[in-house]
Amino acid sequence: MSEKYQYETIKVDITSDGIAHIQLNRPKKLNTLSAQHVFRTITDDNNVFCIVLSGSGRVFTAGLDLSENNLNEVYGSSLDAARKAYRNRAFIQDFQDSFTAIELCSKPVIAAIHGACIGGGIDLITACDIRYCSKDAFFSVKEVDVGLAADVGTLQRLPKVIGNHSLVRELCYTARNFHADEALQCGLVNKVAENQESVLAEAIKTAKIIASKSPIAVLGTKHLLNYSRDHSVAEGLAYTVTWNSAMLQTEDIPRSIEAFVSKKPAKYSKL
Repeated sequence: MSEKYQYETIKVDITSDGIAHIQLNRPKKLNTLSAQHVFRTITDDNNVFCIVLSGSGRVFTAGLDLSENNLNEVYGSSLDAARKAYRNRAFIQDFQDSFTAIELCSKPVIAAIHGACIGGGIDLITACDIRYCSKDAFFSVKEVDVGLAADVGTLQRLPKVIGNHSLVRELCYTARNFHADEALQCGLVNKVAENQESVLAEAIKTAKIIASKSPIAVLGTKHLLNYSRDHSVAEGLAYTVTWNSAMLQTEDIPRSIEAFVSKKPAKYSKL
């Protein structure tokens, strides 16, 4: 475990070739989620080029830990409605920010999913760049079964990830389980592996390929993909002009060309 990243329910390992493995590490509680800020920190770590996100134990995650959030304190308090709403707002915003930090992280994030991925797990993986799962994986947008609308990213990101609004609404209204084959068919994941070990191996394999590329090119590609998803084609192109007018001055371009000509791996500087 990296000494820089010490969390109660998350384990972080960083390899010599710049792969960060972030593992949900709460197996006795099925890796239930609490707000974590690891992605807000790791985005500025120049020793990291790509991230793999997985879960320990039997499942990827059973979702948010409803037993530990401070909404229970608000519901049981004597506060008036306005004050309850104000405190709820701060709590929800903090959770939203911890998931959005994955999307805003300058490094690509690959989710390696096995077993259950429920509720907040969907919020988590839809903020990732790439999603692989094992054959035993199953998914559920579970929030309606606990009396609320998903509020930390699923309703905003899932329609853009799979592009089928009819299916999205069915999944979100019914909270039904759907399995690896359907997740692959609808585009939630783009690779299905045999088991937990093999899906993690596939994710690390892809992460190593990404980590071997120009970090300036990868950072810019993620940034521009995120921007263009949320803007028109014309706006995305105009923004890219501004972005690349600066980024084309990188030393990584001649190094990449030299590597192509010499057929030797390029060696890039850290960010």
